[in-house]
Amino acid sequence: MRANTALTATTALAIITLTACGTSDNTDPSKPSDPTTLTVFAAASLTEAFTEIGDQFETEHEGVTVEFNFAGSSDLAAQITEGAPADVFASADEKNMDNVVEADAAAEPATFALNQLVIAVPEGNPAGVTGLADLTGLDFAACAEQVPCGAAAQTAIDAAGTDLTPVTYEADVKSTLQKLTLGEVDAALVYRTDAIAADTEVDAVEFPESAQAINTYPIAALDDAPNPDLAAAFTEYVLADDAQTVLETAGFQRP
Repeated sequence: MRANTALTATTALAIITLTACGTSDNTDPSKPSDPTTLTVFAAASLTEAFTEIGDQFETEHEGVTVEFNFAGSSDLAAQITEGAPADVFASADEKNMDNVVEADAAAEPATFALNQLVIAVPEGNPAGVTGLADLTGLDFAACAEQVPCGAAAQTAIDAAGTDLTPVTYEADVKSTLQKLTLGEVDAALVYRTDAIAADTEVDAVEFPESAQAINTYPIAALDDAPNPDLAAAFTEYVLADDAQTVLETAGFQRP
């Protein structure tokens, strides 16, 4: 009888242990125990800052890998509304975010940064550019007008009352700046943040009309996000102090 009692007690203990293991669960859905990929569609101008923010987010969320799709905001918005799988969208303007919201692909975006144009010139500013008027007679690059940096460039040119036409229109701000760094143009209208990122290769010339073409950057978790809890967590992280510090260091302005 003592043997049977001991066996019964051992069996009960094993059941309790297994039950406890089976009911132990990760109570924080934003920190999954299994490897998870969070897909973020972000404007090309966010490349450096969001790459760093993504690394920080991964450090704080074990098992999470953040994968970015960096491109022009208009291209990203089109991909999302056509059904491309993604968790988060960060746009360089409100217009393209509105397109995503109106397509019922996202709701309640939040502004997380502002950005402003500069005239990027070769290091040392050999042409002596001091403002938009000095681009007359020079070959300069700008983003295509459907891209936020292109729309901002045209707004600034109109505000200056100058008759300027770029020699090339590029798909996003990174390819616009590349035209300058490759020596294919004399100047480029790009965001201050991109000029800062390329500070060993270019100088940035501030100009007053850029204040009339400041871009607002909204972010939103997408309605069909494969990882909705993580999407919400990443969006909140971008709005918090650690990420805001990264963005400010990169040259963005707080909303």
